[in-house]
Amino acid sequence: MTEQGAISIAATSSLDVAGISFAVDLAGALFWEEQGLLVISDLHLEKGSSFATRGVLLPPYDTAATLSRLASIVAQRDPRVVIALGDSFHDRLAHERLSPADRDAVTALQAGRDWMWISGNHDPALPRDIGGTVADEVAIGPITFRHEPTGRRGEIAGHLHPKARVSVRGRSMERRCFASDGERAVMPTFGAYAGGLSIRDEAFAKVFGERHFTAHLLGDRRVHTIAASRCY
Repeated sequence: MTEQGAISIAATSSLDVAGISFAVDLAGALFWEEQGLLVISDLHLEKGSSFATRGVLLPPYDTAATLSRLASIVAQRDPRVVIALGDSFHDRLAHERLSPADRDAVTALQAGRDWMWISGNHDPALPRDIGGTVADEVAIGPITFRHEPTGRRGEIAGHLHPKARVSVRGRSMERRCFASDGERAVMPTFGAYAGGLSIRDEAFAKVFGERHFTAHLLGDRRVHTIAASRCY
């Protein structure tokens, strides 16, 4: 893929953070093969029902759709450990609104593996009855997994919902993306109804320093990398 003006967008299948190579999944997940570790972020389960309580009616299928996509990745990768990087539930009471089928789906996803829920700003007090382990952050080797990015080396975080816009063959394309400079990374949202924040936003400059990082855009068939300075 080449933008008019000779901007090259390269395809990739991995992302390196602090010397660790992660496989990139088009759904917006990372897989650390050596650890058997799958990382996802910002599921925002029950966002639709949360909006409904405020009179904003959305099709109530976001949780089922999100869990179905996650189940496909889990079936493919068969991870030993799953880390969900916060805002797994859209609000403090979202877990109470899970349908029986969706609650069973969450239980099935956890079967036979360790599951770690990182607390987020939307779900700071996760209940103990959803299974797995709840933590503020998790450190494995040189990598620290947390919800809100601080810019520290070896950090993989969520919270910001990065997305990027590029021009390809004269057409504008906006996609969710990973943002990374090789020392730290911010993951895209996984949730079906979760929105995105442009990597041009000042929030990313605070993490990476201006636009000295790369956007890994989630395409239809592969991940495409482009310097953040080339996005708009």
